[in-house]
Amino acid sequence: MPLPSMTKHRGFPSRMPGTDYQFTIRRANPKGVTPLKRLERYRDRKPVDRRADAMFVHALLQHFWDQPFERGNLDAGRLNWLFGREVKAYDPDNFDPLDYEALLILDLDVIKANFPDAFEPE
Repeated sequence: MPLPSMTKHRGFPSRMPGTDYQFTIRRANPKGVTPLKRLERYRDRKPVDRRADAMFVHALLQHFWDQPFERGNLDAGRLNWLFGREVKAYDPDNFDPLDYEALLILDLDVIKANFPDAFEPE
């Protein structure tokens, strides 16, 4: 059975430097697409987890800003920490959380409130 097609976002950082926190995946999952779903971010999350979220948000802003983009090879585990807040379905009525071609968009106002440093240049 062929793997589903998946856009590879060229130039997007693959992981947080010095850690195993990945931002992209290399290939489509042969066992099935990991669904996008909102995960709660509790106050007691580790500082390194919060830094990974901030770096991922910064990379998303640098690559996509206010334009819709395909989920593609962006890591679902990392997206799920932002999904439903900073990252939203572009067309919620036709959104498939199991589709690598699903369109997403950044909510710049929510990002500004939750990750104000993400707007700072590198």
